[in-house]
Amino acid sequence: MADARALQFKSVTYAGQEPGPRLIVTGAVHGNEMAGTLAIGQVMAQLDAGTLLVLRGTVTFVPVTNPLAYALGQRAGERNLNRALFPKAAPVDFEDRVANWLCPLLAAHDVLLDLHSYNAPGEPFVMVGPRDNDGRLEPFRHEQQERSLARVLGVRRFVDGWLRTYGAGVQRRLRGDSRLATVLRYGVGTTEYMRSTGGYALTLECGQHLDPQAPEVARRAILNTLAHLGMIDAAAPAPIAMDAIEALSMREVVDKAHEDDVFTRPWSSFDRVAAGAEIGRRADGTPVLAPYDAVMLFPDSAAPAGNEWFYLARAVEGL
Repeated sequence: MADARALQFKSVTYAGQEPGPRLIVTGAVHGNEMAGTLAIGQVMAQLDAGTLLVLRGTVTFVPVTNPLAYALGQRAGERNLNRALFPKAAPVDFEDRVANWLCPLLAAHDVLLDLHSYNAPGEPFVMVGPRDNDGRLEPFRHEQQERSLARVLGVRRFVDGWLRTYGAGVQRRLRGDSRLATVLRYGVGTTEYMRSTGGYALTLECGQHLDPQAPEVARRAILNTLAHLGMIDAAAPAPIAMDAIEALSMREVVDKAHEDDVFTRPWSSFDRVAAGAEIGRRADGTPVLAPYDAVMLFPDSAAPAGNEWFYLARAVEGL
């Protein structure tokens, strides 16, 4: 068992001689997601050897964002770092202490590339933020820059709507409850926090945890980001053609009401679900049916009662 008290936090910054963007690249926000850590190590080796040179701006690498989860080889240390990510005046767990170090570091940068992987087999995809808006939940002003960067990461599948859909689920569960604002904040992770400080951010899901290609997906994304932002001496990467994009917008979260709620079949993210198809059954036998033609996202058969069971998304035109 790892001793949290014996762990420390590490970031490495490379600065060019000319002014430019301030980029931060994070890996292992979840400790069993290795693609980003491996790719960051490869790019740092190039920078250290002088075969890659930062000319403009600064890039900060955080190879292992959550060292306790990483040491344990599991998703979380004492809790999920990528929820309720805010500085805490009185930290109560290891992830609170990570947040007190990480949040100011994020706020000192303009752009975040957060590298992840996932359980089930599947192709890489990128999570993008909201459209420009003045709303209370997630006001934003960098839609064009964020989505332009998303198009050069090297993937064709794009998903938006996380915080909006999560927030709608929270409001449904807690309507009129004094805990609403607190629980809404639980949906804030690295990218949401970065946007709240005035920057923009992308979560790149590089593939299945053990996919040997996942580190290469992450490495290519880092180099493409550096080139796109004009930070290295490389041609700007060509964006993916709009007609090649598969864009999905999260629309609905369905909660697990009882421990004995079960899926009808083993679902994976991006499975297609026809309107009226049975997705699962409640503990009392009531079928859970798809309300419309949808795409399954983040199904969690092990979710505790009262938590998110699965999300539904719908295809949208363009990005």
